[in-house]
Amino acid sequence: MRFSPRKVGSGEGKAVVFRSRLKWVGLFGLVLSAVSLLIHFLLAGYSVGFAVSDFKSSITIFSWRPIFSDHVNFSAANALYRRNWGPVRQLEGIQPYANPRGDYVAPSRSNAYIFVRIQGGFHEIRNSICDVVVIARFLNATLVIPEVQSTTSSKGISTEFKSFAYIYNEDEFMAVLDRDIQIVKTLPKDLKGARRKREIPSFKVPKSASLSFYLHHVLPVLNKHLVVELVVPDGGCLQALLPPHHEEYQRLRCRVAFHALKFRDEVQELATKILYRLRASGRPFIAYHPGMTRDALAYHGCAELFQDVHTELIQHKRAWMLKRNIVKGNLSVDSMAQHRNGLCPLMPEEIGILLRSYGYSCDTIIYLSGGEVFGGQKKLIPLHAMFKNVVDRTSLSLPWELDKIYGREANLVDKAPKISIQMKQEKKPGAWKTSGPRPRPLPPPPPRQKYPYNIEGWWGWVAESDNEPESTVVELRTNAHKLLWEAIDYNICVEADVFIPGFDHDGKGNPNFASLVMGHRLYLSASSKTFRIDRKEIAILIDEIRENFYKPNRTWMKLVKRNLRKNMVDGLEQEAKILKPLSFLSFPVPECSCLQKTEEEPSSRNASSRNASTISFQSTLHNVLGSIHSCPLEMDAPVLKKGYEDDLNDNNDDLDAPGSAAPLNQSMETEGEVEAGDNKEETQMEDQEELEGGER
Repeated sequence: MRFSPRKVGSGEGKAVVFRSRLKWVGLFGLVLSAVSLLIHFLLAGYSVGFAVSDFKSSITIFSWRPIFSDHVNFSAANALYRRNWGPVRQLEGIQPYANPRGDYVAPSRSNAYIFVRIQGGFHEIRNSICDVVVIARFLNATLVIPEVQSTTSSKGISTEFKSFAYIYNEDEFMAVLDRDIQIVKTLPKDLKGARRKREIPSFKVPKSASLSFYLHHVLPVLNKHLVVELVVPDGGCLQALLPPHHEEYQRLRCRVAFHALKFRDEVQELATKILYRLRASGRPFIAYHPGMTRDALAYHGCAELFQDVHTELIQHKRAWMLKRNIVKGNLSVDSMAQHRNGLCPLMPEEIGILLRSYGYSCDTIIYLSGGEVFGGQKKLIPLHAMFKNVVDRTSLSLPWELDKIYGREANLVDKAPKISIQMKQEKKPGAWKTSGPRPRPLPPPPPRQKYPYNIEGWWGWVAESDNEPESTVVELRTNAHKLLWEAIDYNICVEADVFIPGFDHDGKGNPNFASLVMGHRLYLSASSKTFRIDRKEIAILIDEIRENFYKPNRTWMKLVKRNLRKNMVDGLEQEAKILKPLSFLSFPVPECSCLQKTEEEPSSRNASSRNASTISFQSTLHNVLGSIHSCPLEMDAPVLKKGYEDDLNDNNDDLDAPGSAAPLNQSMETEGEVEAGDNKEETQMEDQEELEGGER
């Protein structure tokens, strides 16, 4: 029997061809899928920078979905815009000028080194760096790039960055200060070994140390050992106010803080992106820093402003401060009295009332800086109810963008001891066993079992122990991340159209983050709108409407407007008295500024009144800032000051944004209806008195 090989071969050939076609189809499908994924990734990357520009879209890649009304005029010619967002014209002549004046000698070569270890938070680190640069200049020593204790490798941060470079740009820091001091990144090899053996003399320097302290105590040791280590724990190592003949050192502080301390590229890039996304709608925005930290609330005795576990946490921290003599006084403090005296932060609800009363509409963009507000999100609910566009860095950035600034970090295992759950057995007394056959009452129920979720957490230790647990490595890493968050917020607050602080002191009674922002804005652009709130006066005004909080009358709102507007200039005098002796960077004028000539536009007002107003303005500026030098001729042209009538119209209290003067609990549909204004002539007379110094 014969078989036909041709038929078998043809069948196998068809099967092979069929399989090869399937392979090609499968390969084509895989290639198509890969191309599709690549296109999707490219589109996603492209949309990161540009998808937010369409603010009217109902879908964005961020959690913020802006809600704007279409009838607001943001033209610079609009009087309402100038009052709410325009510059403070009384301060337009003040310009930044931190350059050396007179004979300023370049640093000479020095073989002596100063090594610094800095402790504290963002504002304390910034103050300390400026102080150590001044000290290095004063002692004619070479400064080693400071070591920031919060960002060392032991805190679990990425190994890509080394301490100082975790926040700031080292190369920029060294380049800007090249003509002021000598800076190196590390100690020489022989001195490194001595530091490991702890053979380097060390000084723990207080915040109020004077230049004479360094001259008589540190300099002899530096000349002998050629190296000293300074430990700076209190947010500074040099007194804020220096004698007049040392004014150049104050300008050096300004050059360090406002020019040399640039954030590293990744942080600066993300801050720029967030700023772009805030301004993409073409609208100005307000930056608000609550200043509500646990340490600050404990130091100033503000525990009763909170409820539940937050009050207990604040009291526990205050007791800890009392034991270490950080704060003096009693454990229990009348928080309401402290609030009335302006010693406690203004709550977000109160800030919202002030802004609405001043004339900002409900769709104003408010950027919330400073990280988590102590007291939780419930403290921000009233602010969100008054303003529809309250945002922060998390709602304007993607998670991977924040992860990018941290660098590559190792996975940490929390080695904190877990709380074991133990049931206590109730020991029955002997009478229960010998009471006989009589009916006995039921024994008490066993104690309720405590589950882990009742005990663990950032506050769970309060119910179990009087001692606060030590920070874990994960918490230390988070604290390092907070420095980067504050760096982003700092950039945005400095660049904001309007800045308003809730509090200006930290947990040691020193100027805080908001104070540094106000000082930077005062240096960079003194006329930028910054609310310098007199909390004592505002607390009195708020107490007047406490029973009818969300329906303030028009008279009360006029008082708030005048108070806030007046303190934009007069508040500088209080800052110079209270904040400057504690931190020079919070008030760097007049040492780091100059006064530019102003020319007034011609107006219908007579010359004698115009001259009287000018003299009054100059005397007020002199009382606030003291003696301020004129700007050199090579600087820009004189500032053009507007006429009196325009100034009067901008300060008119009857100028209201749509919905700003309406009761705050009205619905959005009726918010646009504004009550009729009072007598306009009477208002203009009151404003005229204010402009001419009548209220001062």
